[in-house]
Amino acid sequence: MNVVDLEKKLIQVARQDKPSNNVPYAFEKRIMTFLRPLPTPDCWGLWAGALWRAAVPCLLLMMVLTVWSVVPSSNSSYSTNVPQEMDNTVLAAIDQVAEQPE
Repeated sequence: MNVVDLEKKLIQVARQDKPSNNVPYAFEKRIMTFLRPLPTPDCWGLWAGALWRAAVPCLLLMMVLTVWSVVPSSNSSYSTNVPQEMDNTVLAAIDQVAEQPE
């Protein structure tokens, strides 16, 4: 069959069929479901989820560092009076200023 003749016959039949004014039931609702906007991502929810997932590794790291700082090592060359040494180090500059003659 010739494609050109078939096309002419189909166009002729389509022109004879008058369009109706009747719209199928719920046609606009079916069309609007396809046109529905995409849901916007919840930025605060994503941020909160990331923070909750990061909380567990942070707590584990805190516990490991706490245990590491509390448990004394056997070959430690540090003195046992760390707070006193810290005070001496911080206040050393003040002591030097006080000892200088004016």
